[in-house]
Amino acid sequence: MDVALVPPLMVSTGFLPTGSLLQSLIHICNEVCSMEKLPVLQARNISTMIRRIKLLTSLFEEIQESNGPLPPSSILCLTELFSVIRRAKFLIQDCKDGSFLWGLMQTELVSNQFYVLVKELGRALDILPLSLLKVTADIREQIELLHRQAKRVELFIDLKELERREELLVLMGSNSEKNKKNKGFIDLVKVKDILCSIGLRNTMDYEEETLKLEAEAHKQAGSGGLIVVSNINNLISLVSYCKSIIFIDDEFEIPSKEDLKVQSTPSNRYYDHSSSSQSLIPNVPDEFRCPISLDLMKDPVIVASGHTYDRNSIAQWINSGHQTCPKSGQKLIHMALIPNYALKSLMQQWCEENNVPQVQSSPSSSSDLERSNSKRDLYEHAVDHISVVKAAVDAVKLTAEFLVGKLATGSPDIQRQAAYELRLLAKTGMDNRRIIAEAGAIPFLVTLLRSHEPRIQENAVTALLNLSIYNNNKILIMAAGAIDSIVNVLESGNTMEARENAAAAIFSLSMIDDCKVTIGKRPRAIPALVGLLKEGTPAGKKDAAIALFNLAVYNANKVSVVFAGAVPLLIELLMDDKAGITDDALAVLALLLGCSEGLEEIGKSRILVPILIDLLRFGSPKGKENSLTLLLGLCKDGGEEVARRLLMNPRSIPSLQGLAADGSLKARRKADALLRLLNRCCFQSQNQIG
Repeated sequence: MDVALVPPLMVSTGFLPTGSLLQSLIHICNEVCSMEKLPVLQARNISTMIRRIKLLTSLFEEIQESNGPLPPSSILCLTELFSVIRRAKFLIQDCKDGSFLWGLMQTELVSNQFYVLVKELGRALDILPLSLLKVTADIREQIELLHRQAKRVELFIDLKELERREELLVLMGSNSEKNKKNKGFIDLVKVKDILCSIGLRNTMDYEEETLKLEAEAHKQAGSGGLIVVSNINNLISLVSYCKSIIFIDDEFEIPSKEDLKVQSTPSNRYYDHSSSSQSLIPNVPDEFRCPISLDLMKDPVIVASGHTYDRNSIAQWINSGHQTCPKSGQKLIHMALIPNYALKSLMQQWCEENNVPQVQSSPSSSSDLERSNSKRDLYEHAVDHISVVKAAVDAVKLTAEFLVGKLATGSPDIQRQAAYELRLLAKTGMDNRRIIAEAGAIPFLVTLLRSHEPRIQENAVTALLNLSIYNNNKILIMAAGAIDSIVNVLESGNTMEARENAAAAIFSLSMIDDCKVTIGKRPRAIPALVGLLKEGTPAGKKDAAIALFNLAVYNANKVSVVFAGAVPLLIELLMDDKAGITDDALAVLALLLGCSEGLEEIGKSRILVPILIDLLRFGSPKGKENSLTLLLGLCKDGGEEVARRLLMNPRSIPSLQGLAADGSLKARRKADALLRLLNRCCFQSQNQIG
């Protein structure tokens, strides 16, 4: 690309006054140097970066004390140094506050970020006129040395971190579905050692790590893709699993390696925690083992998350104060333990075929749980939540029919419980969803959407959302006249969760083209989604944005989305890191370019172009593509004004050139088109001046 495209005045705008600039530099350097409790990961890169910044602090302080005029090149250098140090601060803060496990998985990427920052620091020092600055000889020598080191710095990746990561990946692979029979104490000892080496040493550390991983998964949901989110969820499961096994109770402590040498058993046997003796039961199927004790379950029960555990083990877990599912880490919305009769029947059959004695579960832990949990009596008559396996389809059918009968004739309390049980039953398995619909649940659930009782309404709309995942049910839900009631819940539901699940239901239903038309014709549907875009939680905003995108695929709905005021909100959400829906917002904006009203409304924003330029550098691959789509559309419509704003921004041309060379296929094509368009604008401007 011709260098002439870079605007000659790019250096002159955006500088702070010299005094303010130096003060800001000293302040941010002190912030970096005073950071405490630095992480174990990236220790060398972080300490080296802080040492370099300390040296620069001395330079800035001497320049400030000299109180003399500065040459223009030094102002440019100081501005670049401020940018580098600020990004270094954010990077160190991310390493300190972010997930340690995710940091371990991203070791090369994070190390490369430190390397890039040091190289940029060296390039900034290239234009520092040290000979013209009033600084002492010692400071001059230190800065010259720092400059030389930065120029010849090499990428440093800690080999120990790579080894830890590889060990962890191997252990995670050995505990996968295909290799569950190989898991045992030795794996957990190794995992515990690895986690301890990166700073996870106690229950509190594990809980904080789970929260950080969940936050990272939410953050990556809009930019990282399904594979990245899946990898993070695997790490969450690993931490939750290790925490439940390692810290569940003193009696479940992992034995030392010396003890294991004495206790080691053949690979086809398992260790019985409950009796502290070895069992000779061979080849226990993995689905019959309790995820907590790894033993053959005696009394399998289902918790609110849908996972099955042995009653004694999960009772001890809950009695010790935990309120989350040990396997998934999901918070339990109730503490009821519902018998898994289908699995128990299969286990009994297996025990008989393999001559395995069946031991009855001890009632003590069950009664302890009932005494400790005051809410248990609320679920005394709860319908058994049966996992669907081939042998249990008839049982599920009977359960669904029974629950639908309660929806039709029961009291509000019974309706609430029945809707909740259907919500759980519809959560997993297409067979469940089909059977529930065939039992006639949908019309009754639609009627309950008008309930003034918050939990009934919430359970009903969530059950419909779960049922709508099965495509045939989408037609049945629409035929039952559910749209108006779902829109009512979306607009003024009794709880925020109900409103958000209503938005998710609209998204699910709008997967069918005819439903896009029907929903779009409802005058309150799209404004209600825009309202949730403004008022909802981050998850609710994401649901609303995805639903709007689906509806806007149908051209007639684009104008409605624009007139509902979505554009300013979507642009605002591009700057909201907490919302985490950058890619979703960009996708909707790119769609709205397809109508003249949308193009006009988007063109009114004065802050969108700088945001899009930043996203060209830091956005996800999909986000970069949509940013390019928006910039192209704005340049074609806004012409010279938008093109001039792009040319005046010093980051735009390098970003476009980078995408034209290394971006995805779509990004390269769009970046080339935008660069050609800017080149023509620049050429026309020069001809007019000439």
